[in-house]
Amino acid sequence: MTPFTLLDYPGHPSCILWFAGCNMRCVYCYNPEIVLGKGQYTYTAALEFLESRQGLLQGVVMSGGECLLHPGVPDFAGRIKDMGFLVKADTNGSRPVILDKMLRKGLVDYVALDFKALPEREVAVTGRRYFKAFEHCLDLLMAGPVPFEVRTTVHGDLLKYDDLFAMSAFLKDKGYGGVYYLQKFRSGVPTLGDMESDGTDIPEKLAETSRVPVQIRT
Repeated sequence: MTPFTLLDYPGHPSCILWFAGCNMRCVYCYNPEIVLGKGQYTYTAALEFLESRQGLLQGVVMSGGECLLHPGVPDFAGRIKDMGFLVKADTNGSRPVILDKMLRKGLVDYVALDFKALPEREVAVTGRRYFKAFEHCLDLLMAGPVPFEVRTTVHGDLLKYDDLFAMSAFLKDKGYGGVYYLQKFRSGVPTLGDMESDGTDIPEKLAETSRVPVQIRT
């Protein structure tokens, strides 16, 4: 749990609940203890914390790991909404059925959707194949009223310039008109995979900052 953040939910002071476990194995992941761990809080304990923050925080970010893997998340998000908080979900796009349920029931107010890679690179990046699920999640979000962003973590050994251009072109062809965020690989911390370099072969702007917005124009 991160008790306070001004960065993770645009425009809203929030806390972050980090959900343990993930169905991907992204080699650059800097949360190996969350991905491989079992967690420290129960739903009840998390709700008790949120009760103490009513009137102080506006939003709750559900991150991970992969928050949508947990079967109790829809009900949990409903409890959070009942307490008056906005709910943001950070997802790797592998659980479209759960995302659809939460969107239809109004259980999420903002979504950050990870675009890991196109099919030819996704196994190298994530160790898994979930591109069709990601595309389904993108379609669901584009068809609905909930604001969302698409973001990609960039490591120069995994995604080159041509990969990023192709991913941008994919989003444009899908009709996505929002902002596509490129996030720099976080070096100097333990990662899930054995990264042989610090990811310095990345676009110049990413070398200057950790998050670069790229507007996709339709």
